[in-house]
Order: sequence, then structure tokens, then C-alpha cells
Amino acid sequence: MSFLPRRRKIGQPTPMAPSTDTAHPLVLRDERMASHITSVCFTVHLDGSWRWIAAAPVKHHDPGMLARDHLRQQVADILRRHSVLNAAAAQDAVNTALMQWTSAVSGLEVAGAARLDVPIRDREVAQEHIRRQQTADLEHEEEMYRLAHLQRVLADPHLRRVWWVAQSPGRFSDLNSLKEALEELPLPREPEDDGVRGDIRRFTDQLVTALHTQHQREVFLTALGTVLNALGHHDLKKTAAQWLDPHDPGSTPS
Repeated sequence: MSFLPRRRKIGQPTPMAPSTDTAHPLVLRDERMASHITSVCFTVHLDGSWRWIAAAPVKHHDPGMLARDHLRQQVADILRRHSVLNAAAAQDAVNTALMQWTSAVSGLEVAGAARLDVPIRDREVAQEHIRRQQTADLEHEEEMYRLAHLQRVLADPHLRRVWWVAQSPGRFSDLNSLKEALEELPLPREPEDDGVRGDIRRFTDQLVTALHTQHQREVFLTALGTVLNALGHHDLKKTAAQWLDPHDPGSTPS
């Protein structure tokens, strides 16, 4: 018989016995979560619940912690797609996701409802970001418009000649070098172009530009009339035939 005191075993935390008929409350207050601008945040207040849906022990000794972490991730993922300047829409999106039971881990479900606040400083930063974005967008559009206009001028040999004389009145002899450099330059793509229709429009512009003489136009229109007749487009053939007659009032002047 031993007179030494019996040693106590140091056990692991006892898992909570799950109860499938009880919802346990959880609360989160004043949580800062990023909006679509990382440095601009919402303040989140959340009331929720967690519950067991299976009568089995859980490996984690604090299910409430798992539930809170799950809800944080849900809310953060949604808010990263929203602006603090539209907090009502962000709150609706969050609550649409939270106000139904979802699985945090196997056997554990969570649900909740959130209220969002936006600190004044975060709102001001977001407004300044919008102003800068608008300014940058306007500058970009103006630059793209200017470049498209210049491309349209340089792609047209007649406009290009006038532009060159206006830009470099004393260097008219250099125009041929510019023409060679811009030989493959296409017309700019118009915003309303829709694939094939836009390609055909640009091809037609290039074709008309390439037909320099009356003889070239006559050869092209004769061939075009033959093609239109074979395709059964007789009205279009009549129009092409009118262009062949220089005395016709509707013809294109040479």
C-alpha cells in the first residue's frame, strides 16, 4: 500500500456537449472592415447565433470562436466589393448572406444580422478618391479622342497632306517619307463598330481612298455591279450603275 498522494491527470479541455435545439448568441462590435478601397473601412456591428445540427462532439473547444470567425470572413468578403458611399447597398448585401443559416464547420451553423456605420474620415477619403478617379477618366477620354482624331487625319491621304502643310509649312518635300511611314496605318475603330460591320466600313473607306482615278472607279463599279447581280441585289446594282454615268444627277463627281 502506497502512502504517496495519487497524481491527478491533466486532461484536455472538455468539448462542449452539442445540443441541436439551442441557438447560442454572439456579438461583434466596432469591427473595422475594408471596402473596395483597402484603406477605407466600414465599422461593423453584428448580432448573430450559432447552433449544432449534429449530435457529435466538436474538436474545437470554443465553437463560438469558430462562429465569430466565420461571420467575420463572410462580411469581409462582401464589403470588399462595395463602397462606403453606398453603405445601404452594402448592408443589404451583407444581411442577405447572413440572415440564413450557413455552415461554419461540419455540424456547426451560424447566422446573423449586421449594421454598418461609416466614419466621417473614411467617407471623406472615399469622396476624394472618386473625384480623382473622375478627373483621371476625363483626361484619359480627352487623350484618346485626340489620338483617334490624329489617327483619322493621318490615315486619310488628303487630310494628311493638309495637316502636314499646317504643321510643317517649310518641309513639304518630307511628305513622301511620312506617307511611307504611315502606309499601313488603319482608320481608328469607332465605338459603335460591331465586329464584321465595322471591319467592312473600314475596308470600304480604305478602298474608296485607294481608287485615285476615274478609270479605277469605273473598273471597280463594273465588277461590283456584276457581283450584286449574281447575288440578286438588283436595287444595289442599279445604284452602282448610276455612279458609272457621269451625267446622271445622282452620280458621284469625279
